[in-house]
Amino acid sequence: MLTSKQISELREHLERAQNPIFYYDNDADGLCSFLLLSRFLGRGKGVAVRSYPNLDKGYARKAQELGADYVFVLDKPTLSDEFVSAIAEMNIPIVWLDHHGVDNKEYSKVSQNFFSYNPSKNSGKDKSNEPVTYLSYKITGRKEDMWIAMMGCISDHFMPDFAGEFGKKNEDLWGKVKEPFDAYFGTEIGKIAQALNFGLKDSITNVVKMQNFLLKCRNPSEVLEECKENPLFRKKYFELKKKYDSLLEDAEEKLNGNFLFFDYGGESSMSAQLSNELSYRHKNVFVLVAYRNGGVANISIRGKGVKKMLDNILKNFDNSSGGGHEDAVGARVRTEDLKRFEMAFKEEIGKK
Repeated sequence: MLTSKQISELREHLERAQNPIFYYDNDADGLCSFLLLSRFLGRGKGVAVRSYPNLDKGYARKAQELGADYVFVLDKPTLSDEFVSAIAEMNIPIVWLDHHGVDNKEYSKVSQNFFSYNPSKNSGKDKSNEPVTYLSYKITGRKEDMWIAMMGCISDHFMPDFAGEFGKKNEDLWGKVKEPFDAYFGTEIGKIAQALNFGLKDSITNVVKMQNFLLKCRNPSEVLEECKENPLFRKKYFELKKKYDSLLEDAEEKLNGNFLFFDYGGESSMSAQLSNELSYRHKNVFVLVAYRNGGVANISIRGKGVKKMLDNILKNFDNSSGGGHEDAVGARVRTEDLKRFEMAFKEEIGKK
């Protein structure tokens, strides 16, 4: 968990920011983190980051275009030197709030105005890896935004300490929940959280419209309610949900013992959502879902101890990258290496 000193410092950064820009990872955890912080401040622009795994230099232009006086980076495991340098040249402070246990260089050497907060790098009892949504909620403490915090947490497979309070106040949105994905895949608040993940796959213009709409929502029932402010968001959600259900059905047929490998292509990547639900449905199964996009394949991997297994495998693949949490990781390899990657992973499973 963030220490009280870190929370105090983060609040000070937020209060000093008159025109902040929030760069957030392109998923519900990242989006909900931005919503919590921006609603707390009553100001700030959000930018969904689609580059993986780095926050690329190209995104620095947004800070200049929007006249930002502060940069906050949320839920991104790594930053590029070029991005940090570009922001430093603009003399804008960078505050990086993350929870991934990735070994990173000291960006403070690149920028004198660089501040990093990551509980996975803390020591002793303060060392942890709660989602950035949870950390953001602890910073802001706005009870009226608890529903937003809940969506970000359960989408990142984390049950927050305020789940009981939320369930009692929102029985219509909750239910018999024992683990985070019970909530994400089996409750109304989970349905809304899934809709956010689908909404983030729309065009940049429509994502900005979705952000603005969500910043004004007073309660979760308004999110999917038909109104003049959200027709594009609703349309994209129902369109992608239909496609997602079809892919999920196809993926189910690939289950083979304790291993499931599924690859697909198309306009939209849904690998993270698919791998999460498949892993939830099939306990003790190693799930690999690969999205083929030209010469590159992005793979979402779930299973006990997959981070260590991935670290062992990637050493043998050129032009590859990957990382994440102990039991949930992402990887990028050349499409031509996809079959070999599948075989290599099977070999790693065999060693356990």
